[in-house]
Amino acid sequence: MSDEIVQVDGLTKRFGDVVAVDNLSFNARKGEILGLVGPDGAGKTTALRILAGVLSADAGTALVAGQDVLLRPEAAKSRISYMPQQFGLYEDLTVTENIRFYADIFEVSRAERRQREQQLLEASGMSQFRNRLAGQLSGGMKRKLGIACALIHTPQLLLLDEPTTGVDPVSRRELWSILYSLVFEGVTMLVSTAYLDEAERCHRLLLMHQGRRLFFGTPDELKKMLPGAVLSISSPDPQALQTAAAGEQGVLSATAMGDVLHVVVDDPDRRVAQLRAGFEHAGVPFGEPRRIPASVEDVFVYVISQQATEQGS
Repeated sequence: MSDEIVQVDGLTKRFGDVVAVDNLSFNARKGEILGLVGPDGAGKTTALRILAGVLSADAGTALVAGQDVLLRPEAAKSRISYMPQQFGLYEDLTVTENIRFYADIFEVSRAERRQREQQLLEASGMSQFRNRLAGQLSGGMKRKLGIACALIHTPQLLLLDEPTTGVDPVSRRELWSILYSLVFEGVTMLVSTAYLDEAERCHRLLLMHQGRRLFFGTPDELKKMLPGAVLSISSPDPQALQTAAAGEQGVLSATAMGDVLHVVVDDPDRRVAQLRAGFEHAGVPFGEPRRIPASVEDVFVYVISQQATEQGS
């Protein structure tokens, strides 16, 4: 029996003249975290909403645990939980009341509900807040409560649309700890994220741009797509450094990250001296260029910039 919980082939969705999802194909295995990565408008949310049965598709197939979510969305919904960016918590209900409300929606038996509720509260570190109104929770705690509500019926597939957006770093780590614990329970997760450092945490990545698939594979496989090497260069004015680097031969992309510039070059041995000379000519202060391992963000910026260059040519 196949361990593929999600099988998507040729998925297409149009909104008038806009193709939001364009012939998209991918799969997700049991107990896998698949990250959907891409800029705004890439089609991530639309793809998740189709899999959740919220939106119809214009073409293609989408199977979840063997059920066709396009032809029979109701048959697949018992296997799926979907947590959109604005999850529907009831702020005038307590933590426990929200969980029990969703248990009623998913028709979870009382015996199973009690056990599952306790497990979820302990896993999310929210046992001591069970009687607090949801409206009085912090942003991170609301996200954790949303995940608990989405998991009350033990789905096979969990769809999370940017679950950590606007959440503080400590809560982000706690949320990812919860997600990893679900992997051991065999839950499959599709997680769209705006944080590229989080993409490193996923088993595989689906890189999307303008509704299309640009890459599908592991983070390490994605990094191997990057030609040349990444140079890290510090500067008190990284934006000016970025402008100076962008015009240099052999520079494939340049991205300011705080007070550091990441420059992707075709040949570091040839380009370091060239970059030094260019920065000195531009009068921009800079530190010694250092070669560093490529991150998912470095590759992401490079791939998207290449797409923009190809479309503009």
